[in-house]
Amino acid sequence: MSPIAAESGALVLNRLSETLRVEAWGPHAVRVRAGRSPAAVEQELPGALDLPPAPTEAEAVLDEHGGGRLVNGRITVEVDASGRVRFLRTGTGRELLAEKKAYSFTPGPRIVAPAEAGTRSVEQHFEAYEGERLYGLGQQLHGRLDQKGCVVELVQRNTVVSIPFLHSSRGYGLLWNNPALGRVELGADATRWVADSARRIDYWVTAGDSPAEIAAAYAEATGPAPELPAWASGFWQSKLRYRDQEELLGVAREHRGRGLPMSVIVCDFFHWPRMGDWRFDAGAWPDPAAMVAELAELGVRLAVSVWPTVDPDSESFGELRESRHLVRDVRGGLLTHEWPVEGSEKAPCAYVDSTDPGARAAMWARIRRNYADKGVAAFWLDANEPVGPPWLGRRALYAAGTGEEVGNIYGALHNRAFAEGQREAGVERPLSLVRSTWAGGQRDGIALWSGDVAPTFESFAVQVTAGLNVAMSGIPWWHTDIGGFSGGDPADPAYRELLVRWFQYGTFSPVMRLHGDRVPHHGSFSTEMSGGPNEVWSYGEEAYGILTEHLALRERLRPYLAELSTAAHRTGAPPMRPLFFDFPGDERAWTVADQFMLGPDLLVAPVTEAGARERAVYLPSGTRWLDVRAGAVHEGGAEVDAKAPLRHIPVFAREGAAVSEKVAG
Repeated sequence: MSPIAAESGALVLNRLSETLRVEAWGPHAVRVRAGRSPAAVEQELPGALDLPPAPTEAEAVLDEHGGGRLVNGRITVEVDASGRVRFLRTGTGRELLAEKKAYSFTPGPRIVAPAEAGTRSVEQHFEAYEGERLYGLGQQLHGRLDQKGCVVELVQRNTVVSIPFLHSSRGYGLLWNNPALGRVELGADATRWVADSARRIDYWVTAGDSPAEIAAAYAEATGPAPELPAWASGFWQSKLRYRDQEELLGVAREHRGRGLPMSVIVCDFFHWPRMGDWRFDAGAWPDPAAMVAELAELGVRLAVSVWPTVDPDSESFGELRESRHLVRDVRGGLLTHEWPVEGSEKAPCAYVDSTDPGARAAMWARIRRNYADKGVAAFWLDANEPVGPPWLGRRALYAAGTGEEVGNIYGALHNRAFAEGQREAGVERPLSLVRSTWAGGQRDGIALWSGDVAPTFESFAVQVTAGLNVAMSGIPWWHTDIGGFSGGDPADPAYRELLVRWFQYGTFSPVMRLHGDRVPHHGSFSTEMSGGPNEVWSYGEEAYGILTEHLALRERLRPYLAELSTAAHRTGAPPMRPLFFDFPGDERAWTVADQFMLGPDLLVAPVTEAGARERAVYLPSGTRWLDVRAGAVHEGGAEVDAKAPLRHIPVFAREGAAVSEKVAG
């Protein structure tokens, strides 16, 4: 008798040491779970598939060889009598992905250690395919678009964002639905997913004939991103840091006085008395409501920085500790790390446990009272990995599990507190700038940024590629600190060139925000620290003219960005995306890592080399392309040498696209 049974829309294998369940999970997709018992497979665990799947007409049948077949739209799954799983394109039978064939005396493609083994690691092994290209996996710093051949850690760090969704050129997408720390090895002989501590294997696979179909299926399974608020598509002004209310208002007034557009200004960290107070320090910020009101008259919204850290002398610490709403340490007590508290003093600060719904509600109650009720429009959720040395996260004991088990999901659940709170307050399109998230995080109204990156051309080039993989990970709203974060001298001609080139790139990014800790620095890492000037008029007359031209260009692009926002919400299509997203039939488009499409009609080629005044640009086949500056029209499927004077970067539009006039001005 076969150990495989066919149920409604599912195949189930039960044998002595394993239960395997393969079931339809939304149109054209399946979810696969494997564990040591039926209970392990059915247990509710943290993950990205917590929304009920859309109904399907999937059909599961058994075959005469003791195996089974599940057909769900474009995807077919075969489980043979040995339990090996293969994923096929329905209709053609073409193999999309298959579990690795076991060698003699090897444990097979699925490894879930028994409790007595002394480890809770799990592994899933798949075949590797010659010529396959692999994208997604969140934000990584290796500088590669195609990640085949890489070993990618599944961890959260400042500048590293783990989103374990893999997009394959073979026509499938795979979500590793496990927030455990671990890694994925994209080798020449196998693909191996590893979770350091988990109770089962859990992943989801969809089939699509185009990247757009795969993106749409992923967005439906994990939740659509809300549309970007209309005001958020303009220019965001920020620096480390405006130290008081009058300084911040002065910048906004100067923008208005110069006739320059600004949509948002950001109030960075240490505007609070103590970490965990989650309020303005009355000495430096005496009347936040009046400040917000004046900003509104200037057409500007206010965003404020919020950290998850809690000073033991803060107003919230006692309440959060009493309610067990702080992250604990597996060694006993609370998990802590030293942060500045007063002047140059430091103290061991705790972390709010955002995996606990009660902790999220308690934190939001203070956020609402001290910020949202005073008119703050958006929240900058900094250090929400949560930040700390790598070994610290493994010692975390959250309400949802240990750091090794669930550590990667912390940032996404922290972000959710703000989305839930804003929605309860009637905000239809919640928005938070965040430094960390996880699979499915897009549904909580986030604009991910790339963290504290270096102010160099080399770092800038890495951001371009990293952003494209973020786009292929289901996150539509992503951006960088324009100019890089950690340094940069506004008086240095070399840095001014970098700032201009980065600003031009930011003009075509989903979110446009100028930020950084410029020189001269004022003080060390403390509550008194601040950086040098970082406004568009801080970089000399030549740069000022170019930057103001691009501010005007950004304003002209906003109606187009609004269209892309609606498309992202409805279809999962990211506004910024690799060329192959729109031109999957062009083989070369799959290899271009230093250009991108902004929506279906604009091709942008950033300049990421110092001194460059031209660059090669590949124009995908299937359409003709207008050089929006030069006015020349080029056939697709060819490379052109494009002029790139300091005043602008190469931008091409599909011939006939209305948005080309917006770029040309």
